[in-house]
Amino acid sequence: MSTQASLIDATHDPALESWVESANDPATDFPIQNLPFGRFHDKASGSWRIGVAIGDQLLDLQQAQFVHHDDTNSLMRAGPAARKLLRGRLSEALARGSSEQTRLQRCLMPQADVQMDLPCQIGAYTDFYAGIHHATAVGKLFRPDNPLLPNYKWVPIGYHGRASSIGVSGESFPRPLGQSMPSNAVVPVVGPSKRLDYELEVAVFVGTSNIRGEPVPIERAEDHIFGFGLLNDWSARDIQAWEYQPLGPFLSKNFATTVSPWIVTLEALAPFRAPLARRAGDPALLAYLDSQFNRDAGAFDVTLEVWLQTARMRAADYAGDGLSVSSFRDAYWTAAQMVAHHTMGGCNLQSGDLLGSGTLSGPYARQGGSLLELTAAGTNPLTLSNGEQRTFVEDGDTVVMRGSCERAGYRRIGFGECRGTVLPAHQSFKT
Repeated sequence: MSTQASLIDATHDPALESWVESANDPATDFPIQNLPFGRFHDKASGSWRIGVAIGDQLLDLQQAQFVHHDDTNSLMRAGPAARKLLRGRLSEALARGSSEQTRLQRCLMPQADVQMDLPCQIGAYTDFYAGIHHATAVGKLFRPDNPLLPNYKWVPIGYHGRASSIGVSGESFPRPLGQSMPSNAVVPVVGPSKRLDYELEVAVFVGTSNIRGEPVPIERAEDHIFGFGLLNDWSARDIQAWEYQPLGPFLSKNFATTVSPWIVTLEALAPFRAPLARRAGDPALLAYLDSQFNRDAGAFDVTLEVWLQTARMRAADYAGDGLSVSSFRDAYWTAAQMVAHHTMGGCNLQSGDLLGSGTLSGPYARQGGSLLELTAAGTNPLTLSNGEQRTFVEDGDTVVMRGSCERAGYRRIGFGECRGTVLPAHQSFKT
């Protein structure tokens, strides 16, 4: 049985430095201790290739001959042993004093000069509801006396989302149209959503697949996880309120989901593992959702931030206001439990499948992972630093999500940005 200590190796040494000088900046998300994977093409090429982030640079893995394909999914299918071996080779090659510096310098390019794509081909998308503080806060808005439904602490709740509308950080998309039922109305209306929201989540990327019909035991669930990213599960709250009974979200969720371009591997996150938080009085875990390792180190201490830049802020060259800070550590269910539950009925996960954590809020008022929480469903507007107010996301707004890990004795690592901008709704649709 693995322990957290056994997962720490030379690649995590905080004294390790790179010959790529920007990777040694204490503020970088991408020191040599991180080495996340993504897909890119430079402006002179139309082909997508696999890269690794190192400081403000990107290493082309195919040109550097660390891989012989341009498909991230092939790397994901290779499994955790191959991924760990590649990480070790990259760490040695990029370390200060490496004999490969001269050869690899030709394979580097500034991240600012490349276009990033989705980090892999995403075949299917499942969104969970593991953020107990979000579930409780939203439940109180509709069921003050019984915010959590009876099944919440027994089963990892989730629904199947739409993979085709997942886009990479930096995307812009039009405000969704849909059907909603305004207050005191007797007939629904069709038009642009008036209550567009963001949801702060962690993206879990499946590495190796399982055979259809064969559940994945929780002891082996992490063998099927390649790594994590950031995810904004945009939500049209007015459309959602009208359509979600009895089968759950549909048009309120299928118009856009934004993910960060880099996948931070489980190996990079080894120093930032944490015990699974269970509260006094919670029901005992069912056997298929329980293991000693998952209890001891199945959670991850990732600090999550949301920033909002309005169109007026952008025109004034102002980066935006921070709205909230929360942590992935507060999730009620771990990534391993999500995989174990997702497969226990026979579902076959495939390389590149995406699992969303659900909105990750903290226990305090200003730690909400959505505007629905921060504004009490629009009844308490936020006043921004330039005097503007927001109840929900407006046209021209850019939402930026960031994630990072810090622990004494280790280098800080980060996830980069997950950035998306809302454009006006299409006007050609006849309402």
